[in-house]
Amino acid sequence: MLKPGSKFMGLVMFLLVQCVAAQAYAANLPEFTELIEKNSPAVVKITTLVRANSPDQLRVPPQQNYPYPQDIPDIFRELFERHQPPERDYGSMGSGFIISDDGYVLTNHHVVDAAHEITVRMIDQREFKAELVGSDQRSDLALLKIDAKDLPSLKFAKAESLKVGQWVLAIGSPFGLDYSASAGIVSATGRNISARNESSYVPFIQTDVAINPGNSGGPLFNLEGEVVGINSQIYTRSGGSIGLSFAIPSSVAEEVVEQLKEKGRVDRGWLGVAIQEVNRDLASSLGLDKPTGALVADVEPDGPAAKAGIKAGDLIIKFNGRDVDTQADLPYLVGRTSPKSKVPVVVIRKGKEQTIRVTIGVLPEPQMQAAAPALPDKKPSSAADSLGLVVEDVEDVAGQSGNGGVVVRYVEPNSPAAQAGLMVGDVIDQLGFNEVGSVESYDDILASLEKGTPQAIRFLRNGRPVFHTITLR
Repeated sequence: MLKPGSKFMGLVMFLLVQCVAAQAYAANLPEFTELIEKNSPAVVKITTLVRANSPDQLRVPPQQNYPYPQDIPDIFRELFERHQPPERDYGSMGSGFIISDDGYVLTNHHVVDAAHEITVRMIDQREFKAELVGSDQRSDLALLKIDAKDLPSLKFAKAESLKVGQWVLAIGSPFGLDYSASAGIVSATGRNISARNESSYVPFIQTDVAINPGNSGGPLFNLEGEVVGINSQIYTRSGGSIGLSFAIPSSVAEEVVEQLKEKGRVDRGWLGVAIQEVNRDLASSLGLDKPTGALVADVEPDGPAAKAGIKAGDLIIKFNGRDVDTQADLPYLVGRTSPKSKVPVVVIRKGKEQTIRVTIGVLPEPQMQAAAPALPDKKPSSAADSLGLVVEDVEDVAGQSGNGGVVVRYVEPNSPAAQAGLMVGDVIDQLGFNEVGSVESYDDILASLEKGTPQAIRFLRNGRPVFHTITLR
């Protein structure tokens, strides 16, 4: 049995151990004071005036990355404030930072989009009217120029060296509170946060740094005081930070800045394919052990890929010597490739790997696509097939035309086709990676496929191609 004095000494020793452990833990935490003091003078606050020409402009500020209003996710909110008094100019605010001592300033595209007046304010309260050198919607970056010399400036880091778990620090003007600093860690790299499988040309850095409206365009630092990213977006339901923020990597920023300085715009490489993610069922139908690569859902007629011989159904696993592990990898790799370059593209076609050399084109501006007319559900005049479908030749259906395929006129409830998500009006043009040109060829292909085994099926819905897997009953 322990004596009272022994119990007391044991308690003292326990508390001493805990104090030493706490001190050791605190000693391993980063100290940001010097970093903030050294780099804050190169961070700026940006305010803009946007001329409101119509009531719609007052209600809906310009958006970035989403060509269709319905594609804008509610959970992604641009990180800036807009004050919109009726029928007059309204303002926005954000952050930015100086990248050269002769007055070049980097910020987000959405901070200065549609602005007719841009003001840059420094930490010493000096203000400058800024000229827009160039802006790039796809990367959400804009380059400004102010008339000043011998300015403090920041240096870019090599973002490829950034690792999950590393400490990072943001400086900006959240909710107009100038030069606020917040720290956290890198949660992930290479994030694709585009909506509805739209191509993303930015592999975002995800952090848990507290980023709020007004931080947009501000720098994200590593512990060496180098800029590893430009704060751009947050994931939120409340409008404020919940620990999910996204920054544009410095490697993307450097490439964009170089082109904006040279020509005021960014020319990206273009392959001319529509791609989609490969899930486990599609991987199985392709003869793969696990999902990988980017599946070509469609090929732009007369585009670089079409001219080189890439086809719908090809699985791209390498581009210009770089592995394509997921669908999100490819747009960034293609986009940063110089137009007119001839690069090797490794694809898997019907189980066999082959290399195709493609001359890269220039990425065109996004265009709106008209939806195909809806077809009424039609009672089947014959029994549904082994997929649970009744189909007709494309040419036999009013309002439909194209390069062959069959139109779905009836989907049997609870059938394999219904479970795969097919709908009346979808146009099937591939089955089991075989081209479907007519009802006759569709029936022949269907008869040749093995029952109970997942098969790839490609169909067009509102003009957009989609691959799924379907199992014959």
